[in-house]
Amino acid sequence: MFAALADDSRWQVLVALGRRPASASALAAELPITRQAIAKHLKVLTDVGLVAATRVGREVRYEAVGARLSEVARRLDGIAAGWERRLARIKDAVERDG
Repeated sequence: MFAALADDSRWQVLVALGRRPASASALAAELPITRQAIAKHLKVLTDVGLVAATRVGREVRYEAVGARLSEVARRLDGIAAGWERRLARIKDAVERDG
């Protein structure tokens, strides 16, 4: 999942879909990314469950999956907390020995 989030363009697509559902064409009109690249990014995001696709007539509309995004946020919070603890230990060691 984190590999899917490692691309800046995919972040832009995900942020746009967080605001409102959209088709690939609508995203291409809104973002500085080609329609073909958006289609590839949407596939990656859909494959990892961060985006859901729904056919509406001839159009496919994409939307961010809130529950999955919440899970990602919880994991990132856990990673951040671990780094904060490590940095605090380093700071304590430097201040103690410095």
